[in-house]
Amino acid sequence: MNGLEALFNWMSLVKMSAATSMVMGLSLLAEKLGPRTAGILSGFPLGVALTLFFVGVEQGPHFAAQSAVFTTVGLIATQSFAYAYYRGTLLLGNRSTGANVVLSSALGVAAYFGMAWLLRRWEWTPEAAVAVALGGTAFFAHVFSKLEDTRIEKTSRLTVGAMLARGAAAALFVVCITSFASMVGPRWAGLFSAFPITMLPFVVIMHCLYRVEHVHTILKHVPRGIASIIVYALAVLICYPRCGIVMGTVVAYAGSTLYLLVLHLPNLNGGEAAEKA
Repeated sequence: MNGLEALFNWMSLVKMSAATSMVMGLSLLAEKLGPRTAGILSGFPLGVALTLFFVGVEQGPHFAAQSAVFTTVGLIATQSFAYAYYRGTLLLGNRSTGANVVLSSALGVAAYFGMAWLLRRWEWTPEAAVAVALGGTAFFAHVFSKLEDTRIEKTSRLTVGAMLARGAAAALFVVCITSFASMVGPRWAGLFSAFPITMLPFVVIMHCLYRVEHVHTILKHVPRGIASIIVYALAVLICYPRCGIVMGTVVAYAGSTLYLLVLHLPNLNGGEAAEKA
């Protein structure tokens, strides 16, 4: 029993450290590269990779591969969160940042769980999950397309305490999702893996420190990065049972990174320069 407890504590520490580091890094990138780039990178498989990896370690590669199908279709719920958060920011504007953050976060989380509850009602083949995820991503990209890009000209100081607090929130999500995976099964484990684990605390950080227009820029470009998660989840589905968790994760990250490098990163510098000050 002591050995199991020690293993659980060690695994939890690894999960929390990884999630915290990712949120802090994404927040710093937003200041260095701009909210447009940060929005695309917030769709990079950070939280998804963490949850599917640790689900695979604790429940086995086949369990994680089954979960990856529902993670793929669950990206509709992820983008529902982004859209609901955006709509929430319009209700109060810049009048009350604290209330705006709370309201937008609540609406976003409610939208995520509402959509996830609907998606869990169907059986999804990998082909259907990819088709629906791509269709939903195209829809949300169109919805966000009319928003203007706003560049961060004057950076606010990100305190270590603030970043650690948001990172701890992301870490808590990862620990909870992976710890209860065996209880809820691969369907809910996959859908929960699509929860905006790193996006939510990251957006909250930016919302507290900058104008709401900067938050809109981040959310606008989330769909552009989401496709990299689709690539990642498909690689997990195919590679985890065949190559194992570690090598499968390497292949999945290579595929999702290649997607971003080929389709998005060559145009980022020019796009950032064109953002509205």
